[in-house]
Amino acid sequence: MAGSIQNTHRNVSYGLAVHSRDLARLQEQVTTGSRVNRISDDPSVAFQLLSLESQKQSLIHYQDGLTDIVNTMEMATTILESITAELRSTNLLLTQISGGIHGQSNRDRIAAAIDDHLEQTLLLANTQQVNRYLFSGAKTSTQPFVATRDNNHEITAVTYQGSQEQRRVEVAAGTKTEVYWVGNDVFRGSHRKTAEFVLDNTGATLGSGTSGVRGDVWLEVTANGASYDLSIDGGATKISVAAAGDITNIPVTNANGEVLYVNASSITTTGTDVISFPGSYDMFETLISIRDILRNERGLPDHQLTEVLQGAIDWTGELSELLLQTQVRVGSRTGYLENLNLTLDDMEFNIVEAQTQLGDADIAQLAIDLARRSVLYEMSLNVAGKLLSISLLDFLR
Repeated sequence: MAGSIQNTHRNVSYGLAVHSRDLARLQEQVTTGSRVNRISDDPSVAFQLLSLESQKQSLIHYQDGLTDIVNTMEMATTILESITAELRSTNLLLTQISGGIHGQSNRDRIAAAIDDHLEQTLLLANTQQVNRYLFSGAKTSTQPFVATRDNNHEITAVTYQGSQEQRRVEVAAGTKTEVYWVGNDVFRGSHRKTAEFVLDNTGATLGSGTSGVRGDVWLEVTANGASYDLSIDGGATKISVAAAGDITNIPVTNANGEVLYVNASSITTTGTDVISFPGSYDMFETLISIRDILRNERGLPDHQLTEVLQGAIDWTGELSELLLQTQVRVGSRTGYLENLNLTLDDMEFNIVEAQTQLGDADIAQLAIDLARRSVLYEMSLNVAGKLLSISLLDFLR
């Protein structure tokens, strides 16, 4: 008899515990709005929800990165537009002065203005975004352009010290894109075209060798007894035609090791020739050269100075075209990344929808189940109250 009473107590307690647990679970689901609040609620669904959450967090990480990258691209576009504006101003000044005769004082004034454009261009080319240089390629912590200055603190040369490779950044799973640009590619042409003589004063022509010089080259021919000396760095480095051997293909080098192959067989007089290598102009070297040409540091007569300045208009036009090409590439890349961001937004939305379908509770159904379970629990309490009140005396009556 005692065993039966114990079994009754045990069964009643277990039943009440089951009802209480189910009520607590239903109340938790109503409160949280989720039908899976712990793995034990539904291991299979819980695993799917955890996997979806991991995917969503990964997408959010990429989206945050894309926002920063797009901001960097937009900053690069702004900088390129500003540098293009500096070139347009330079081009306008050259157009104004090359159309007529101007005194040296006026040319000096314009040279000072172009020097300002040079300084501003250097400042813009060294722009940082979030402590990363935009135009250093993969070496984003290294300042891309460093200026050499004279005693008057004017720029005489600009050296690129960034990377020759772009920095690639992962923008989505398995997808990388170039973000930080190589300054040498942006501000220096790399598609050399046929050389042109802007000034042809001495009779020299180009040799058959492949010249390695860039932009505009000043070939100075000076007398050396019965022969001539050739120089392309203002006389710092000279080569004698008499000692050259094959005078139809003389390698004339400068202090930097760049070479211009010259055919000296037709040279008839001393003087200065200006040779242009389209497609190879460097932004900073060109601005420096134009500034110095305006100051007439080579001592050219006015009519030849005008010819060179007219050629310089083409040089700045070429550089503007080079910048425009980069702007187009940056704009295209920005559009691609913005579209990718929209795609990731759609993917995140789909994941949230899947999470909702899998994990969200049906509130209407929960209300019905909770009411039904509450009624059942109250009935169980009534029954348990009667059963648990039975004692041994009830069996002895």
